[in-house]
Order: sequence, then structure tokens, then C-alpha cells
Amino acid sequence: MNITFLGATKTVTGSNILIETKTKKFIMDCGLYQGQQKETMLNSEDFLFNPKDIDFVLLSHAHIDHSGRIPKLYVDGFRGPVYATKATCDLCSIMLPDSGYIQEAEIEWLNRKRKREGKHELPPLYTYNDAIDSLALFESVQYGEIFQIDSNIKVRFTDAGHMLGSSLIEVWVIEDGKEQKIVFTGDLGNNDIPLLREPSKIDDADILIMESTYGNRIHENNGDKAREFLDVVSTTLERGGNVIIPSFAVGRTQEILYEIQKSKQSDDENFKKEFDEIMNAKVYVDSPLATSATEVFLKNLDCLDEEVQEDIREGKKPLDFNGLRFTQSVDESKELNMTANQSIIISASGMCEVGRIKHHLKHNLWRKDSTILFVGYQAVGTLGRKIVDGAKKVKIFGEEISVNADVRYIEAFSGHADRNGLLAFVDSFKSKPKQIYLVHGDEEAQSCLSDELEHKFGIPVGIPSFGDVYEIDIDRIRKTAELHSPNENKYIRLEVIEKMQTLREELEDMTAIVSEDLKQETTDEKVNELMSKLKSLELQIVDILK
Repeated sequence: MNITFLGATKTVTGSNILIETKTKKFIMDCGLYQGQQKETMLNSEDFLFNPKDIDFVLLSHAHIDHSGRIPKLYVDGFRGPVYATKATCDLCSIMLPDSGYIQEAEIEWLNRKRKREGKHELPPLYTYNDAIDSLALFESVQYGEIFQIDSNIKVRFTDAGHMLGSSLIEVWVIEDGKEQKIVFTGDLGNNDIPLLREPSKIDDADILIMESTYGNRIHENNGDKAREFLDVVSTTLERGGNVIIPSFAVGRTQEILYEIQKSKQSDDENFKKEFDEIMNAKVYVDSPLATSATEVFLKNLDCLDEEVQEDIREGKKPLDFNGLRFTQSVDESKELNMTANQSIIISASGMCEVGRIKHHLKHNLWRKDSTILFVGYQAVGTLGRKIVDGAKKVKIFGEEISVNADVRYIEAFSGHADRNGLLAFVDSFKSKPKQIYLVHGDEEAQSCLSDELEHKFGIPVGIPSFGDVYEIDIDRIRKTAELHSPNENKYIRLEVIEKMQTLREELEDMTAIVSEDLKQETTDEKVNELMSKLKSLELQIVDILK
């Protein structure tokens, strides 16, 4: 059996793993790359396998970085089943067509520019209709139910606790009379995500393919995240500003609504008095996709936490409350930027790359009374990451916007397990894996988690690069090949350009800081020291250009 890593390798998007047995070829996840240009360009590249040869897909959950290239897989000839939980199928039925619409809109904008430059037009990655057509391939499976692919392969999906319908995938493969078991975490959730159950425990595995998003981080104030959230909101509303929450339309949005609902329906009179502002605040969910996703949540109650199910049986509404508004049309969204004040606006996308959130940032980032509240992971290269990392100015729709708003990040709301959660998951195995592979994390996070895993459990850990192929045998695991994209040199050039753009932004920030500093009383010695450093930097840049 061979395992080839073709996505989410040393990065957090584009999840895609190819598994080849003696009887079948199948893939786990088929996600879009998001963030940096050198990665997003991989979306339009041909798959490094023939989609017509793939027998089936195992989909861990509906997030676009795990499901978003399934329509492209379909366009390129794949016609096998896509196995996923019912909730994942329901969510993909709204998320993939939405992604297709975005693909068409983005390529239309790019083609207008190419046309002016005298270049030929490019096709979209896939269309809305392509996405609709690909949904016919989806087949829903039940949590905990083992189903047989053929006499040599069986599969089970169990709850990963990351989002509605998310799954840990267990695959048993028999070859040459020997059975091996692969476990794929997809995205592993926290143990205390609002609405959702805790991740399932797995008894055993030979090979564990595990996400590592927060492999080097521990979520702070995990037990007080609701209080911290309400403190941030209350303080902002008190000073007359808006709270802008860039949130993933599916998952984080519903969890934030649940937290607000619990606060507004609290029976604690002291609490109500302390947070009087939030009781009266209007809350807007400005995302048609989030609106539809919220309806899907309410149609899949069996996936929710027992406490939430009990509330619903008692007639409570976990995702509804006085003051909640869902906006649908573009005109309604635009009106928010003109009229909303002392309000909470939840809008997609969570990393601020596309969608209505960019308009809300444009109208609120410069306001000192407003707060931009992040509640999810921000990938390197995204607008959200730049804001979280402390950028003084950012460009939105070509306009330079000053970042004057209070920028906050409540990491404990993340849908991903932190380092301790990942270690605890491995520790829960009754029979530990023989080999662990880390995916879906940046290199720093993976390196840290790898060291911890090897130190604590003595299990060998691999950190695959894109295209790495491993031959898996019950008695031997070895790397046998490295597949390469035909356009790899182009990506290296793009990476150079991106690094230069980052350097330019950092120099602009440094110029502003130094200019401000020189206005103060600065000694001649410090000025001369700074001049020396700048001359050294200048020589290095000149040397590179040679």
C-alpha cells in the first residue's frame, strides 16, 4: 500500500491524500488551497493522479480547504462515490455551489484585466453548475457504522468534534493476508466547542495521519473564553463602536451565536446588569452562506451536544434570540456599513480574504472605537493574519486603510485542538500507532509537535512534503518517491516575489516607526547606530540584485 501526500503539507490548506492498495485507489479529502499565491495557484494545476482512476473519496468534513476541489475532481473525470456524514453532505450542498459562484466571479474580474492587457481569457476552476453536478456523487454514512468497500477495505467515520458532521476516518486494509489500519483525523476539535460533542476516542491504529494546526500552541483562558468574549463586546459597545467578527460561515458563526444566545437568555440578574449593553445590542450575521448553514445545523440535531439537544427538547432556540438579524442581499449588507452602530457584525470569510467581511473591515478598521475580534486560525499570507500580526496599515480593494481599531484574538474559540489536545488524543489510543504523519500545520507547529510526540510516546513522526510517497507494510515503512508538479519552478519564483512584497511591507512599517521615533528626542549615538544598520541592509539588497 502506498500513501502519497498531495495537500496540506507544511501548510494548513489544500487537504488531499492519495492511498493506493492492490485493489483500489482512493483519496482522503480534496480541499482548496487558500492564502498565499504560490499555494492558491496549485488549485488550477492538474492532479498528480488521474481522477478517472480514483475509486472513491473519503471526506472528513465540509470546510472548503478539505472539500473545495471535489467539483474540479468531477470536472476532470471522477465519477466514484464521495463518502461523508449526512451533515457534511448537507453542508457541501450549500458550500460547494457557493464556492463555484466565487470561482466564476473571481475569474470574471481577472479576465476583464487580462482582456485590457491583450491576453486570452481563462476558464474558472469550476462553475456553480459543476458544483451542483458533483453533489450527485455524495453518499451519506452514519457515525460509528463500519461499511465495507470490498472484501479487503472497510471504513468507519466517528465524530471529530471540529464542526457539524466532521469525522475521524478509520480505514482497515487487507493485503497479502495482513490487515493494516490507517486513522485520519481530518481536523480534530477541542473538547469544549459550543454546540458540538467531544472528539471520539480511537482504540488503535498502525498509521495515524494527524492535523497539527496548533501543534506549538496552547489555547489560553479556555475555561473563560465566554467571559472574555463578553468583556470585549461590552467594552466596545460602551465606547460606541462596532464589534466586527470575521468568522467562518460554517462552524464558528453558529458557535458565536450560541454564546451570545446564552448570555442574552441568562437568568442571572447581576450578569444582566453588568452586560446591559450586550442585552440591547443588535447582532447581524452578514453572510447568506452562514444563514443557510445555520438552518443545516437545526436539521442535524443528532450531531449536537447532549445539553443543546435537551435545550431544544425544552423549546429553547440555541441559535436565535431577540436582536438577531440575518442579511441576505448585497444592498442589506451595504446598508449595515452606513447605519450599524454599537452593533455586532459577524461576517465571512474567517481569514478576511473574500466576501463581505472586507467591506466591514474597510469601514471599521480605521475607527478607534471599534474592535476586530478574531475567533479562528489565520493562515500565513492572509489579510486576517496581517491584521493579527500587528500591521499598521493594510490594503483593501486597493485602498490603504489604517488599523486603528482594537484587534483582539480569542484563540480558545478555535475549532482545532491545541498542542495538549493533540497529545491527549494520541495518549487515548489503547494500542499506540506505529507511525505518525503530521499534516495541516505550518513547519514550526509541526516541528514542535513532532518533538513532543517522539519524546512522550517514542513513536516515529514524519512531516511529509508535497508529493512524498510512502510504501506502507505492517513490518516496514519507507519513503519511495517524490512526485513533483511540472510548474514547480514557477512556484519558487512566486515565493521569491511574495517574500519581496513582505519585505517591502515591513520596510514601510519600519519607515513609519523610525519617522515617529526621530521626532522624539533621540541621541546622536542611536541615530548613527540606525544609519549603520540601514547601510548594512542596503548592501545585502544590492548583493541579492546582482
